[in-house]
Amino acid sequence: MAESDGMDWEHEVSTDATLAGELVAEQFEEWSRLPVIHVDAVSTDNDIYRLGDHLALRLPRRGSAVAAIDKEHTWLPRLAASLPLKIPLPIARGQPSRGYPFPWSVVEWLDGAPVGAVDAKDSSNIAYDLARFILALHGNDAAGGPVAGEHNHWRGAPLNALDVELRRRFTLMADIPDIGEIIAAWERGLAVDVWAGPLVWVHGDLKGSNLLLRNEALHGVLDWGLTGVGDPACDLSAAWSLFRGNARAAFREAVEVDNATWARGRAWALIEGVLALSYYRGRQEDLAQAGRRVLDQVLADERD
Repeated sequence: MAESDGMDWEHEVSTDATLAGELVAEQFEEWSRLPVIHVDAVSTDNDIYRLGDHLALRLPRRGSAVAAIDKEHTWLPRLAASLPLKIPLPIARGQPSRGYPFPWSVVEWLDGAPVGAVDAKDSSNIAYDLARFILALHGNDAAGGPVAGEHNHWRGAPLNALDVELRRRFTLMADIPDIGEIIAAWERGLAVDVWAGPLVWVHGDLKGSNLLLRNEALHGVLDWGLTGVGDPACDLSAAWSLFRGNARAAFREAVEVDNATWARGRAWALIEGVLALSYYRGRQEDLAQAGRRVLDQVLADERD
């Protein structure tokens, strides 16, 4: 992000399919003849390439994304067996070379189409599938896992860890007519009881582009860079970013959380909307408008 956003985001490096193919050929001879194709994915931190039919490459665009590679290689194989949906298990780790400065990763390729708002908003089946996945993930032994913090952009940390950053974003959104309502909703979220239970594994980024459908059912969950151990509420933000009406009610029933955890989940959805709208407007309007839609759902729910 630019300096004006109030975030210290690093300079991005550029990659392309030619570079990705050269890195594979140099470091993994067994895959050197496989085609490398860029994947047009919604990813803030990584460039994604398909390698043959069964593999994918994740090449970080900035240094802060590198820590996720170690985390995924360490923890995803331990989590996968207990999860009811597929996840892209890491296969190999590449090293900096040919002017590319970061470690990179070879992972399993998962077939499927990303979940869109049209797919999910009225789908109780998708809501139940996602709730089942969340409960399984949160039920894993979290001992020794990386506690929520800077490494995962504070996903799963107490909400007040994000307060300073949210206040910065509110100043960037001062021209938005309902900014006062957005701020008031955030302050109500901060007033909710903090999580007093055991820390659990969280995915941290359960947006539609990270959820794969196959045969009209949830099939896989991508992009584990923001995973960590913390408050389960952060994974509930999907209730407002993906679902509406009966589907949201089905999701809430299935995840079986108390009122305070549900309210913190709504605050996490507000965070998602504020971050997307404040950063992407004027840059990528489709992503900015996705953030705006999440905020609209949060505010409408608060009014009910």
